[in-house]
Parts: sequence; structure tokens; C-alpha cells
Amino acid sequence: MAAYLVFIRESAVRDPDAMAEYSRTARAAPGEGIKMSPLVVYGAIEPLEGQPADGLVVMQFDTADEARAWYNRPGYLDAVPHRQRGADYRVMMVEGL
Repeated sequence: MAAYLVFIRESAVRDPDAMAEYSRTARAAPGEGIKMSPLVVYGAIEPLEGQPADGLVVMQFDTADEARAWYNRPGYLDAVPHRQRGADYRVMMVEGL
């Protein structure tokens, strides 16, 4: 069953340098052997109900195990503190079709 990692940026970036370092560090650690498809990467958001997000990323994986492996790989975990300094995010995994 497919799984999706959803990154919701709650408000504007507060530290652009930290976000740039996050981007550089995360890209330097690709998930070897893990098939991932970015479905949404900071596209236009039209709020229909509730509070709008400042940004949204959705990535598709073949399985929840692959999504967890991608997120938990050492290189990415090194990048996470930079993202957390740069902006407030909620990150979740959801299984779907």
C-alpha cells in the first residue's frame, strides 16, 4: 500500500539560511534504493476550511516501510534540525491508495 510523507509549513520561514542548509544537507543524502515521487512541492494553496498552511510538500512512496526508511536515513536526520530552526513544520505519514 502506498504511503505519503506530508510536510506542512505552519508559518513563514524565519531563518532563510537554516532552510538553505536544510535543503543542501537533505539533498546530499538521497535515499539509495528507495523510490520516492514528489507529488506536491510548495504549490499554490487555496484554503477551503481551517487555517491555511504557509507551504506544503507531499511525497509518495511504495510502502510505509520505505517512507520511514527515507525519513530515518542518517543524512536526512542530520538535516532535520536545520529545517526546525528555519520554520515551524508538522510532518506526518499517511497510508493510502
